Amino acid sequence: MTSSELSALLVLATVSSFTPGPNTTLSTAMAANHGLRHAMRFVLAVPVGWGILFILCATGLGGLVVAFPPLRWGIVVLGNAYLLWLASRLWRSGSLQQTDSSKLQVGFVQGVGLQFLNIKAWMLALAIVAGWIAGRDDGAERTLLLLPIMVAYGFVSNLVYAVAGSMLRHWLAQGRRLLMFNRCMSIALLGTVLWILNGLRQSAA
Repeated sequence: MTSSELSALLVLATVSSFTPGPNTTLSTAMAANHGLRHAMRFVLAVPVGWGILFILCATGLGGLVVAFPPLRWGIVVLGNAYLLWLASRLWRSGSLQQTDSSKLQVGFVQGVGLQFLNIKAWMLALAIVAGWIAGRDDGAERTLLLLPIMVAYGFVSNLVYAVAGSMLRHWLAQGRRLLMFNRCMSIALLGTVLWILNGLRQSAA
């Protein structure tokens, strides 16, 4: 792989990993409501789940998703429905005590599984496979090279957002601050859903 190819990949990885999305929003919200230790299960699950997804796309599963629209839309519907459900839970959480008893509990296994319902994760994996792996004689070597890079990006980006959320935890515990914060996170998840649906609408046009 040339240095220019690697540089282009790093730019894509930085933009896609550190811009707000369902994973980073959930990492922030869980750390702010439950603390960094609780959020770490999800932070670790994101790169593991995405890494498995990336390997499956590199071995041909991604082509099936693209070629079979009902499967693609099934992923979209299930994933967005789950995000909307989480957004509704966040919207009603106004105190740390209330949040501790709420359903905002996304463990490691759920976090891994959520990557398969995250159409943004699918599109990133497919873009990397199409641009850097597919049709290359050294496709297997490229996959092994790119996998740890992208997994590291997934971990670091979610960790950064989770640390930011945990740093706000005590400040948010005062008054209605946590309610307002959770509602902002809820709106962010809703915005992600709308962004995903708009992107799919444009690609289908």
